[in-house]
Amino acid sequence: MKQRHVYSSRDVAGAQRAVARAREAGVADADISLIARSDIELERIADERKLTETDFTHAAIRGAGYGGAAGLLAGVAAVVVAPLGLTLAGVAAIGLAGAVVGSWASALVGASVPDPVRQKFDDEIQAGRVLIVIDAEEPTLARADAAMTELGIERLDYDRPTAIG
Repeated sequence: MKQRHVYSSRDVAGAQRAVARAREAGVADADISLIARSDIELERIADERKLTETDFTHAAIRGAGYGGAAGLLAGVAAVVVAPLGLTLAGVAAIGLAGAVVGSWASALVGASVPDPVRQKFDDEIQAGRVLIVIDAEEPTLARADAAMTELGIERLDYDRPTAIG
């Protein structure tokens, strides 16, 4: 399973050196992203390097879980009310409908929320630093960590599994 590490560079030039060294350490090009203040991103960072994630996927998964649970509870409650004559298949259908609606509503909200890295390190970003985000398996991350240390690139406190998708 890939893990995500985040590093902080003083400027774009340092971040570009970090990208080159991460590739030398075996990190796939698609697994290296940069995050910076919007004025820096617009002028100096290539589009394919920008991390443009939102909380869409996580929100959709949470919404499906909560919506499905709410739908199942509503379905079970409807079975208890005898005049409705709902079967177990009806309960399952209501649960599925709840999951769909919950996933859709949560995904809409999640699409407007910045990714967790931007949220956690907003002070770094606003200070003009460039964040390097690397997703890789543990042996490769260890090599990337060593390469970043050699360059004087600071590793930030972020070690999480890579997002689904």
